[in-house]
Amino acid sequence: MSLHVVESGVYSLVVDLGRPHSRSLGVPVGGAADRASFLLGNALVGNPLAAAALEISLAGPTLRAECDLACVVNGAPFDLHCGDRSLRPGTSFTLHAGEILRIGGTPEGMRAYLCVRGGIRTPVVMGSRSAVAPVRAGDVLPCEAGIIAGRFLIPPAELQSWGITRGDLRVVEGGQSAWFPAEQWVSATFTVTGASNRMGIRLKGEPFAVPKTELVSEPVCPGAVQVTRDGQCIILGIDGQTIGGYPKIAQVISADLDWLGQLRPGDLVHFRRVTLAEAESAHRERLAKLRECQARLQLATAS
Repeated sequence: MSLHVVESGVYSLVVDLGRPHSRSLGVPVGGAADRASFLLGNALVGNPLAAAALEISLAGPTLRAECDLACVVNGAPFDLHCGDRSLRPGTSFTLHAGEILRIGGTPEGMRAYLCVRGGIRTPVVMGSRSAVAPVRAGDVLPCEAGIIAGRFLIPPAELQSWGITRGDLRVVEGGQSAWFPAEQWVSATFTVTGASNRMGIRLKGEPFAVPKTELVSEPVCPGAVQVTRDGQCIILGIDGQTIGGYPKIAQVISADLDWLGQLRPGDLVHFRRVTLAEAESAHRERLAKLRECQARLQLATAS
């Protein structure tokens, strides 16, 4: 029982919640770049929240089902087609044996998650099924058979009400923010460049004057906003390294980290400075909404 990869798409990667307990070994967190879309997708098909799914980026793969599969594609609004059927993102559906699912592009956002009931059963490495390389044509993704009704849509307006617009990132000051004029980075608008990936989102804006002060490499984490030697910014992503020597002007708050996974080349970004207390409050509020939505979906799938 499996899902066959006919075409791989731009960058389709098996992910779960990654390896958060291996950073002391120099291993990035990894896993889903947009945790909320991933978790809600799993809840939609009745999965354990950490079940592995297929992360789709910009343009998705073409997949053939070997057996009936209970599925959903949740996240950015990708074009979904199965034969003559057009499928709606965020709504569960059954992909029947022999059917081919074609996942096209998306007019906005960057990533979505194909969640299958039972999860994608690739091998576990260091406590996670998250892969380090994308799938390729000819790969086989082990899955469990299942069917599901198409009735569990999450209204996009509800998800949008959880936070701010994708390019408006709330930050707290970084360890070296005093090295740079606050008015330059707080009021500036940056553009996401095509050199961005899961390791980091590269921004283009008015270059900073880089101080000659040498900085010893120190721990960094996803969301750290670093200033590189050319005076431009890079925001570390979910696959970002565990230590770094570039100065950090800011840190994206945890409540907004999922937005990083949806930034695409050409998007505009600006930073909104908040206090640590405001960051903690935003984290608690988002976590409470996520848990409430998960509970509602799990209740619905169990009925």
